[in-house]
Amino acid sequence: MAINQYGQPVGEPLVQWHALPRPQEVTLTGKFCRLAMLDAERDFAALFAAYQLAPDGRDWTYLMRERPDSPQELCAHLENLQANPALVNLVVFDLATDLPVGTVAFMRIEEASGVLEIGHVCWSPLMKQRSCATEAIYLMLRHTFDELGYRRCEWKCDSLNAPSRQAAQRFGFQYEGRFMQALVTKGRNRDTDWFAMIDQNWPQMRSAFEGWLADENFGSDGQQIQRLQAFMPPNS
Repeated sequence: MAINQYGQPVGEPLVQWHALPRPQEVTLTGKFCRLAMLDAERDFAALFAAYQLAPDGRDWTYLMRERPDSPQELCAHLENLQANPALVNLVVFDLATDLPVGTVAFMRIEEASGVLEIGHVCWSPLMKQRSCATEAIYLMLRHTFDELGYRRCEWKCDSLNAPSRQAAQRFGFQYEGRFMQALVTKGRNRDTDWFAMIDQNWPQMRSAFEGWLADENFGSDGQQIQRLQAFMPPNS
């Protein structure tokens, strides 16, 4: 703990710290998927077909809007995301089919502090419980910490969104607390749960992801042999 000239405890100095670059137009390619910048006109039709594979709109309950009812409505939604300068929107392509199967974004980007959030996660049924869903998050984390040099990556969700809470913890994000009455969305109260991963914990998490992604952890049918949790450090 550092002490200033007034005898007060202050944060440790960051030697030679400087603002970091913002995520730009990137393509992140893995074993199962590729993440590329969202192009609403290019992607909306295939994404609409993928989202419509779900029997209803429950996957959109905790998102900021309900599931679009038509390709044109989804296109307008994607165009709004694309026009938002605060977001770096990515589409997940399944490498086996080269079709878009979901969307995600870098958001709440604070270059001066080296902090960003992974959010607007909207997976179609083609990603649910599939290896590409986990790999997509790994590729974004690797880009955040190893390529951009950020210090902190956040994950936030509605406190009632159990699947998102479970996903955050499965990916190695640490629970930091609940912000009560943080938002009004769809006319409802939302308490927001905060999770985060910091740079000093990333090397262990990276090793876990890469152990999980190793060829020997997948059978000839492409199915995982061990879950990601088997590679995570204890108490992560």
